[in-house]
Amino acid sequence: MDAENLVVIGSGPAGVSAVRAYREAGGAGEVRLLSADADPPYERPPLSKEFLRGEAGLSPIDEDFAKIHDVTVTLDDPVTELGEDRVRTASGAVHGFTTCLLATGAEPVRPGIPGADHRDVRTLRSAADSRALRAAASGVRSAIVVGAGFIGCEAAVSLSRLGLQVTVVCPDDVPQEKRLGRDAGRFLLRWLKAEGVSVLRGTKLLAVEGGHRIRTDLVPVLDAGVVVLATGVRPRTELAEAAGIALEQGRIRTDEHLRTSRPGVLAAGDVALAYNPAAGRALAVEHWGEGLAMGEVAGRTAAGQDAAWAEVPGFWSVIGDRVLKYAAWGDGFDRAHPRPRDDGGFTVWYERDGRTVGVLTHEADEDYERGQDLVRRGAPVPAS
Repeated sequence: MDAENLVVIGSGPAGVSAVRAYREAGGAGEVRLLSADADPPYERPPLSKEFLRGEAGLSPIDEDFAKIHDVTVTLDDPVTELGEDRVRTASGAVHGFTTCLLATGAEPVRPGIPGADHRDVRTLRSAADSRALRAAASGVRSAIVVGAGFIGCEAAVSLSRLGLQVTVVCPDDVPQEKRLGRDAGRFLLRWLKAEGVSVLRGTKLLAVEGGHRIRTDLVPVLDAGVVVLATGVRPRTELAEAAGIALEQGRIRTDEHLRTSRPGVLAAGDVALAYNPAAGRALAVEHWGEGLAMGEVAGRTAAGQDAAWAEVPGFWSVIGDRVLKYAAWGDGFDRAHPRPRDDGGFTVWYERDGRTVGVLTHEADEDYERGQDLVRRGAPVPAS
């Protein structure tokens, strides 16, 4: 194929950001974005918050995206095959490329227990999922959310604000204990309770019965109008694996330029395990903002620029009206240093081998901004 041609698979933040960056970097080739989603590219963070509560409609990632960036967008037609220089979709369409970006994201994981795959059991990843959950929550009195990660906590508060009696099944003693530490988990636990959400702590889900009842190791049977599984995600690597592209830790391995082991094929966002030169190692990141950042690098790389992903990953989470800000390499820490403030805010510093590897803040923006620099430099945790 003589003419330059970019095919982007996926309409999440990485895919959209890549198209935008490709054009801004002077990329002049034909661009085609292929999406399995039936909705035009939209902001995902509101799906567990304002959109779920019916307070806002879908927000586009980029207004007039196709027109402004001269890109052909095909929706509701997933790519089923990745060849040497072309892709094939479920409808049978074939599109050639000189460069292809895999921005296929991740999908919700349903635990391997009886009843988890029941048609009435909800997950929350896409706009369609959020619409289905809102509809299922209408007219019922209670909900069970299994999982106390950020999506689980955000959805639980939203369902509570819709008037449901909500119970969160938390596998740890406090929410996000393994990821953020016990002290941060206590803050999250208090916030959930302040929103009227009950939390079953240190509880293991054993089965879902009839789509509306659960069995756990602590509570024999718990009934609810709707059951939501917020039990993690799995990167969508099937295309890459079938094409023989190198995987590592269940993700597509890339260098700092987002190049995979296959010449002409890039990967960005949740699906990528990308080398980060500032961290000195490859990182797996599932943040919306990092999808945008990695997509920008991939787009500039596709346009021939020397771009590299070297940022400290970070994200914000809004639980009710409370905002958490987190910046970290995200692959573990030895010690957590909580610093509560008199005004109700707090900072938690994360340390490994004597270096700052993360910071979590609430109403402490100066620490969040300072923390990003400390993490990047590998500096010691500040004394105060």
